[in-house]
Amino acid sequence: MGGLEKKYERGSASNYITQNKAQKKLQLSLADFWQLCIQKGIYPHEPKDKKKVNKGSTAARTFYLTKDIKFLLYEPIVNKFQEYKVFVRKLRKAYEKSDWNTVEHLKDNTPNYKLDHIIKERYPTFIDALRDLDDALSMCFLFSTFPWTSKCHVQTIQLCHQLTVEFMHYVIAARALRKVFLSIKGIYYQAEVLGQPIVWITPYAFSHDLPTDVDYWVMATFTEFYTTLLGFVNFRLYQSLNLHYPPKLEAQVEAKVKDSEGTYALDSESSMEKLAALSASLAHVVVPAFEEEAKVDEFPADEDMAAWKDDHRKELEAQEKHKKLFEGLKFFLNREVPREALAFIIRSFGGDVSWDKSVCIGATYDITDSCITHQIVDKPGQQTSVIGRYYVQPQWVFDSVNAWLLLPVSKYFPGVKLPPHLSPFMSEKKGDYIPPEKLKLLALQRGEDPGNLNESEEEEEEDNEGDGHEGGENEEEEEDVETSSEKEEEARLTALEEQSIEGKKPRVMAGTMKLENKEQLAQEEESEAKRLAIMTMKKQEKYLYNKIMFGKRRKIHEANKLAEKRKAHDEASRSEKKAKKAKVV
Repeated sequence: MGGLEKKYERGSASNYITQNKAQKKLQLSLADFWQLCIQKGIYPHEPKDKKKVNKGSTAARTFYLTKDIKFLLYEPIVNKFQEYKVFVRKLRKAYEKSDWNTVEHLKDNTPNYKLDHIIKERYPTFIDALRDLDDALSMCFLFSTFPWTSKCHVQTIQLCHQLTVEFMHYVIAARALRKVFLSIKGIYYQAEVLGQPIVWITPYAFSHDLPTDVDYWVMATFTEFYTTLLGFVNFRLYQSLNLHYPPKLEAQVEAKVKDSEGTYALDSESSMEKLAALSASLAHVVVPAFEEEAKVDEFPADEDMAAWKDDHRKELEAQEKHKKLFEGLKFFLNREVPREALAFIIRSFGGDVSWDKSVCIGATYDITDSCITHQIVDKPGQQTSVIGRYYVQPQWVFDSVNAWLLLPVSKYFPGVKLPPHLSPFMSEKKGDYIPPEKLKLLALQRGEDPGNLNESEEEEEEDNEGDGHEGGENEEEEEDVETSSEKEEEARLTALEEQSIEGKKPRVMAGTMKLENKEQLAQEEESEAKRLAIMTMKKQEKYLYNKIMFGKRRKIHEANKLAEKRKAHDEASRSEKKAKKAKVV
């Protein structure tokens, strides 16, 4: 017989290990252990029977899977962490002895590590990397806007800015941008890259007030991994379009930064100028011409397949038209508008964009150019108007992209109250509340006149505010109809009363054949079958069904609530307009 097994050493208790034991097993400090787990994608787990795993104790502890910790034992970065410990110890001794030659030698041979093998482990295919690119882009865009403080390395900020602008260059070249939304947190973008939808958020270009309750070391550790991932992805994406990586700047910008090779040395003196030039090059990136795709031979197919192909062809045509939304248009950006975001969006849809040379380098044409079709303005009355040029607010660009068409510019003139900025990420289903602005937009997309949607409301306002003559005629007609119906009802009641008083028996009238309504019968049978099916359900199935029906009823209630709220808002605004008109009169 074998020896007796000790308690809490098999089953679920052996599948977990505490954080302290994992550190001792790997011989790492807490900071190095956390850094290694973040880079390898290993996170704590909450066991089901925590008391059993914790050997009968109820103390709060952090648990990891034992197999994950065993997997970390063979990680090459662990050896690099050990080498760095030895390096710090030697460097401290050299400083204490004032041995400056040894100090310089040790600094020149600082142990470094790379995360290339971890990228290959965590993302076996390129599509896997694209699917996990949302967080990487959001974090890199956030770090690219950070000020140069002691909380974050300058090299990290510059690298994030370089990688994000390179990704924006790819989106412009591939015409991959699909949706844009302005929110309180920042600007949301959605791009379709090799069939994968990628959503990220870019902060507004405001001065940062860095909070003190945020662990920037953890964020920097994630960013270290994300910059490596984004560098690999950018390289592969540029290869897919046959573009040079890193992107070379045009001669005008290269002359500004004195860099004929177009490389970005972050440790050079002119790194700030190079990053500014890289950002400014959004206005004039040179990309190869798009090659015409070969037409696919069409073969006869059944009706369903033919209908699907027709729908697919129409969808592709609509997407191609959306990609060329701003083609042939020339935009000029005033200094008060968000330059980088607008330049990125306009270039992504085929438009030309420029700005004043005093704002930033990279301007392609001046404000006096007669070919400018739209000038983006956010402060009215600051410029002299030019004939043949539209002056619009920045929201027109975002709303036109989301609507897949060039919206009328009359609602976006400088100083005009802007329409609501609707989110393109919301897709209303049957039974949901759809705001009237969304209905107007859908009508515009169908090619209809959106003014017809509010004819009834306008007519009501005109009736209330119009002449009393027309209103009096309508009221008289309504009164005539009401009085005639009342007279008919009174005559019928008096006839019945006379019949009951005289005591006459009602005559037997000839019956009429009642036709069966097949639709009504089918609905009754369906409702009866549904009721019987609910009665024969099991307890768990009935619970789930009631939960689903409760969710549907709550959804309808919320939609009705929003409709009532909008109705009250419209009535209040209408009464306010009437009060203003009365004051004017």
